[in-house]
This record gives sequence, C-alpha cells and structure tokens, in this order.
Amino acid sequence: MIIVIPRVFSDTDIQRIRDHLDAADWQDGNTTAGEQARQVKHNQQLPLDGSLARQLGDILIRTLSQHPTFVSAALPLRIFPPMFNRYRTGETYGLHVDNAIRYTPGSPTPIRTDLSATLFLCSPQEYEGGELVIEDNFGSQRVKLEAGDLVLYPSTSLHTVTPVSSGARTCAVFWLQSMVRSNQQRETLFELDQSVQALTAELGASHSEVVRLSGVYHNLIRQWADT
Repeated sequence: MIIVIPRVFSDTDIQRIRDHLDAADWQDGNTTAGEQARQVKHNQQLPLDGSLARQLGDILIRTLSQHPTFVSAALPLRIFPPMFNRYRTGETYGLHVDNAIRYTPGSPTPIRTDLSATLFLCSPQEYEGGELVIEDNFGSQRVKLEAGDLVLYPSTSLHTVTPVSSGARTCAVFWLQSMVRSNQQRETLFELDQSVQALTAELGASHSEVVRLSGVYHNLIRQWADT
C-alpha cells in the first residue's frame, strides 16, 4: 500500500527547514550506503550524526507523531532518525530495496524496516526528473509531490529515484518499525480506522455502530500488534 499524506508541513515550516538546508554542508551519500547501494547511489546528504540533521529530524518526528493519518497508516513502534538528501543534475539512486534492519547511531537496538517514507522539501517546479518510482502489485508508481507532502510505502518494495536533469531535489527519508509487521494487516487496519473516523464525523462517537467498529479495530490491534 502506497499512501500519500499531503501538507504534513506548511509552506512557512518548509521554508524554515529549507533555509537551514540551503546553507548546510553536504557530504557524499555513499557514506551511509551498504555494499550494493554504493553501486547505484549517487546523491548528497547531511551527516547523520550532525547537529542540524538531529535537530530537523526531531522536528519531523514530533510533527508526524501528532498527525492522525500517519499514525493510523504506520502504527509506528520505532522510527529511524530521518536522513536529509539532495540530488543535483545527473544524480540518481538506482533500483534497490532498503536494508531490512537498521541501527540508530550510538544505539545497539535494531529497527526492522517495515515502512519507508519520503518527505518532499521542494516543489516539483524546482527540478526536472527525480521521480521516486515504487514497484508494487499494480506496477510502477511514479511519485513527485509538492513540498511538505509525504509518501509512505512498504520497505519490501523495489524503488528508485530517477536522474535529476536540472535543478535540485531535496527530501527527508526515514524508515520505521510498525507495531504490525504485516503490510496486509496494516492496510486492513488503516481502511477500518478511516471508516470509523468517517462514521464518527457523520453519526457521533457514541453511536452504537461507531462503538462496535471501534471495538473491532482495537481487538484486531490486540491480536496483530507486536510491541
């Protein structure tokens, strides 16, 4: 399931983040790439252990932890600190699958990557090319969103970033371990939760059908959650 979440950040918030990023010192993206990724990864990124990456990453995670659509879709248990990357002319990230396990710098606790996320930090008009292409059961899905929009997709998916032919593409990427490992179960829970929210708005939280469906939702989480 590929989920686009619009307007995670406002234009004002994005501009503040961009002011910091445009003045930052970037490094070769291969510094955090595995052996296979080094063959296909050609971009720049902020040092993962740098103060700016940590500061902006904390802002991103705090914002998402309060976003109901993100929480409903991801059911996050652990989130790997966001990485901020930039693709300039000719840069690309070839077809790959994200690592199954990641370790937060300085922590021995592993994070299983159930979901991958890309937050777009510049508008599509600022660069040519640079689409995120995700392979799923319905074929190739090409994603190029407005600044402040986020796409969430299974980390098991093959994906690529097409070459940037002009301008610069700036994004934040991160991975998370969900409380529910199965993508199919997460999709079922997300659809059920969206229905509960819609019925709540229409009928009220105390309506018997809303209460019943809410109970089904929470009982499924009790059955499927791995915490």
